[in-house]
Amino acid sequence: MAMTIHLDIVSAEAELFSGAAEMVFAPGVMGELGISPRHSPLITRLKPGEVRAKLPDGTEEFFYVSGGILEVQPFVVTVLSDTALRARDVDEAAALAAKEHAEKAMGDRKTDMDLAKARAEMAEAMAQLQAIERLRKAKGP
Repeated sequence: MAMTIHLDIVSAEAELFSGAAEMVFAPGVMGELGISPRHSPLITRLKPGEVRAKLPDGTEEFFYVSGGILEVQPFVVTVLSDTALRARDVDEAAALAAKEHAEKAMGDRKTDMDLAKARAEMAEAMAQLQAIERLRKAKGP
């Protein structure tokens, strides 16, 4: 049996996942992080994106996070996010609508603040759509 790490994914609303994983992948602000058991301690910010957990039974769980904080200890990983959803619970129509709204806002911007807000909305919408796409690929045709 492979060594595992305990993973907790928590949003402001609820705990989404608490269990063992062989490997955890998360969207750090400086790039994708791969975390396995005995990883060095680390705290970093997360950008909007997908957290993947490779489970001991060989399956993978996919989650969307709107950003947040990742804490890594040698045998525990904690993801804290304002918004976190299982990838299968992401509303594709709402994500597409948010993407279109952000594109329109980027074109209609009046200030740098408007542009920054539109870019943040676009990043979240794209991350949700990528999580949906990855889940589809994992399930297969």
